[in-house]
Amino acid sequence: MRKTNVMKPEEDAFGQELWAVYSGKEVYEIVERDDGFFSARQSARVYFSEFRDWPLIEQKAMEFVRGRVLDVGCGAGRHALYLQQKGFDVVGIDSSSLAVKVCKLRGLKKARVVALEHLDFKPNSFDTIIMLGGNFSLLGNPEKARRLLRNFHRITSKNAVIIGETRDPYKTDNPAHLEYHKLNRSRDRLSGQARIRVRFEKAVTRWIEWMIVSKEEMEKLLNGTGWCINQFIDSGNTGYIAIIKKVA
Repeated sequence: MRKTNVMKPEEDAFGQELWAVYSGKEVYEIVERDDGFFSARQSARVYFSEFRDWPLIEQKAMEFVRGRVLDVGCGAGRHALYLQQKGFDVVGIDSSSLAVKVCKLRGLKKARVVALEHLDFKPNSFDTIIMLGGNFSLLGNPEKARRLLRNFHRITSKNAVIIGETRDPYKTDNPAHLEYHKLNRSRDRLSGQARIRVRFEKAVTRWIEWMIVSKEEMEKLLNGTGWCINQFIDSGNTGYIAIIKKVA
């Protein structure tokens, strides 16, 4: 399993934030967008939340998990640990070495430091891939997404599913977001594409491509990748989860 593109310690702001929470501190996640927009998101303690405190759509999504599971962007391991406790064989992956360390300390048996772009599992390794907590957006951009989805097709079993969470970028009236959408379209990008990074104290991650898509855009992304929509789980606001099934 190749480990290239894994974050250096000074770049691992996300991992350091998780480590701080694990150590008992109260931490809020600071996210910067490349147009200068900053947001202070919810308490980073959400990455350690128990099943009873998850959004309802994430609870419902657990009903579609089966077999061997790959948790993409496992963070502090909240989804992977829940599924492991339910008897599933789960592998969590993250590019943050500190995140993986936290996962292991919390009891996750299989957690690896590996960048999403360099997954090299054998064919038929997994029956379910979960990308929850908004992690469908880690696919980055349409070209990268199709490449990664084809690799997911290669490493999964015949009737595999992807459980991917994102949100509809068009359900906003925030002027800063609408302006950024307009800029994206002028550059022939999807409205919901973004370059972001996380800050924590003196650490800052490298810029990453982050892509939120509408349901219609997701369906187009899946064309030709060996995957198609099975159904959507709606949250009643901007977020939703897609149950994506494998096709020939």
